[in-house]
Amino acid sequence: MDKQRIKSLWDAARRKGKEYIIKFIAWRKYRTARYHGLSRWGKAGNKILTFAGFFLLYLLLVDINFLWLFGKSPSLKSISDPPQLISSEIISADGQVIGKYYDENRKPVKYENISPALINTLVSTEDIRFYKHFGIDMQGLLAAFKDALHGNARGASTITQQLVKNLYKTRSRHSTGLLGYVPGIRLLIGKTKEWTAAIKIEFLYSKKDILAMYLNTVNFSSNAYGIHTAAKTYYGTTPDKLNYEQSAVLVGMLKAVTVYNPYLYTERAKERRNVVLQQLADNKFITQQMADSLKKSPLALNYSLERPQGGVAPYFRDYLAKFLEKWGEANGYDIYADGLKIYVTIDSRLQKYAEEAVQKQMKQLQERFSPYWLAHNSWRSKIRKNKPGQNPPDENLNQPQTARVFDYNKEGYKKLKISMAEYYRYMNQFLHCGFVAMEPDTKHVKAWVGDVSYDYWQYDKVAQSKRQPGSTFKLFVYTAAMLAGQSPCHKFIDQPVVYKYDGGEWKPKNANGIYGGYPMTLRAAFARSVNSIAAQVAQKVGISNVAKCAHMMGIQSKLVEVPSLCLGSSEVSLLELVNAYTTVVADGMYHSPVIIRRIEDNAGNIIYEENTKPERVISYENAFLMIEFLKGGVTEPGGTSRALWNWDLFRWDTDFGGKTGTTSNYSDAWYVGVTPKLVGGTWVGAEKRSDQFGSSRLGQGSRAALPVFAMFMEKVLSDKNFTRYRAKFPKEPRQQISRAYKCPSYVPPEIIEADDLADPAKTEDVAEEVPKPEMEVEEKAAER
Repeated sequence: MDKQRIKSLWDAARRKGKEYIIKFIAWRKYRTARYHGLSRWGKAGNKILTFAGFFLLYLLLVDINFLWLFGKSPSLKSISDPPQLISSEIISADGQVIGKYYDENRKPVKYENISPALINTLVSTEDIRFYKHFGIDMQGLLAAFKDALHGNARGASTITQQLVKNLYKTRSRHSTGLLGYVPGIRLLIGKTKEWTAAIKIEFLYSKKDILAMYLNTVNFSSNAYGIHTAAKTYYGTTPDKLNYEQSAVLVGMLKAVTVYNPYLYTERAKERRNVVLQQLADNKFITQQMADSLKKSPLALNYSLERPQGGVAPYFRDYLAKFLEKWGEANGYDIYADGLKIYVTIDSRLQKYAEEAVQKQMKQLQERFSPYWLAHNSWRSKIRKNKPGQNPPDENLNQPQTARVFDYNKEGYKKLKISMAEYYRYMNQFLHCGFVAMEPDTKHVKAWVGDVSYDYWQYDKVAQSKRQPGSTFKLFVYTAAMLAGQSPCHKFIDQPVVYKYDGGEWKPKNANGIYGGYPMTLRAAFARSVNSIAAQVAQKVGISNVAKCAHMMGIQSKLVEVPSLCLGSSEVSLLELVNAYTTVVADGMYHSPVIIRRIEDNAGNIIYEENTKPERVISYENAFLMIEFLKGGVTEPGGTSRALWNWDLFRWDTDFGGKTGTTSNYSDAWYVGVTPKLVGGTWVGAEKRSDQFGSSRLGQGSRAALPVFAMFMEKVLSDKNFTRYRAKFPKEPRQQISRAYKCPSYVPPEIIEADDLADPAKTEDVAEEVPKPEMEVEEKAAER
């Protein structure tokens, strides 16, 4: 393009510009002349319209983040689907809410489920012109501006604007753009975003919806988010039942939730309540007489703080949370914020029976164990002096102070003047327990007790802790024998055994160190838990096949294939052991433990449902034979489960079987009891593996662990709600089997005499020669 062409275009642009400027000046002169010709009221109206126009233009510029000056604002999409953290509920098999997962403990309620008294109180106190404005109260804004000029600054936020602050945190989460760095501008921009978002909310929602949304988002202190949780926390009721006095207390808190917390600051909250009641009278929602009467009433709180770890079966819920966190991450759900309904297999009634059985047995056991422990240890001992070259001990550990410590009383604790060093030694004297019950047919976990007190020991003894199972592991030895073609009637001689292997030789001993020297059927040997015969069977079928059988039936832990494995030298968890026992009772069908039935989102849609099918791992015939083994522990003379006859269990037309287990130093006692419809397992042990149960053999499975199962089943079978658990094993197999299982065996007189129900310890099994294999073990810190 030549220079002449450029010059001509430039001249044309200048002429056009001058023309527009002239027209604008003429328009301004016209407007000015017209304005001066208006009356006083006309001029006032013109100013108001001009201000309104510029105000709307400003709101629009802020909302669209013009030139990135103001930062992002809540969009129509986010307002149509507002963010809200909702707690997820855990619902038991009997329909009880047994716990929650949440970052903010909140459960939304609809407007129809909120008391009119609460609605009136909220509007009267927070926004009396709520039903007249469109999200911004211009009258309130002007009044607040006027008061600010007189040095009496106050807020003028509507309920809708407060809802925006609660939902979107416009003054913190959203950026304020380039102008936000200018002093004093940041607050104005944040307020403007509240106005624009409030207008959008008023456009999309009804006034009723806005009130319900607001009450669902408010923080009422004491970990109570939303009116549903607040009503339950402070008054033990629901939002639809709140009266004017209660509503005045809760709405009064909104001015400063901590300052006016009625539980923490009673008098201050009462004064604030009375102010709210007077406002209700002034605004004609209640009469002055009613307000004066309510002002005289005390704060009738029914306070109950809901803690995240509170609820039924806390150890189970911890285990459940780990599964759900992984599932949620893989499927795009947050169990702490998405308001899920998690239907679990735990039955709150069975859980109660299990906890009662554990508490009763462990209290009695502790009373007998503590004198023995104190005779060998003193929790009042001084801290040892440091050796040369070591850092000096922390003297603060020896300074006594009042502390809550665990105790088997009604409160679950007592107060002691105790130093930190003494505290740790005091807590180490307590025995611990785990118990879990499962249905063999469905694999549903019905009860789960991880220890004696969740407040003091969070380490779960059902799934986390792994200990040597002792003779309960013999189930897999004899199952491997059945898989190899043996029968319950095959006989082995009870005699000393030398088990030679690559690492040397191993000589297992019987619990009492005595060998009968006579032939004994496998069924009788299992029932009496004869170590020498278990070792011979393992030697015959091969340790590797025993380990393979255990893994096949449900043991997940690593098993070290050494000869002592047959007596339970490798560590396992109680959960996997009990699940493996259910494989036998379920006719040889394996399935991992089921803890969830289904999960629903906050709209009621099913997003997860358990539908895994069991798989057969051992034949029906071998499972039937192993049930005969387990029944023998109760019916055979000298059987290690004979102590079950001491409880009221056998009048409910129900069959029992089971197996005890005890480790060599009595630090672990086990029992797994089976019925056709319910299997339960117990572990009892000391905090330190070196702490023995004492010379009275309190650590034997039949004395320490079996009573928990027995007391649990005693309550379950006597409960009319659980008649489905009353059942018998088939007397005859449903399928034709090739091996004999009805095999009476010769029992020497001394064995019969030892079969003393009042003292089951006489026939108890103890794996006294179970060397601990080289393998990874729990850290002491984890154990605590």
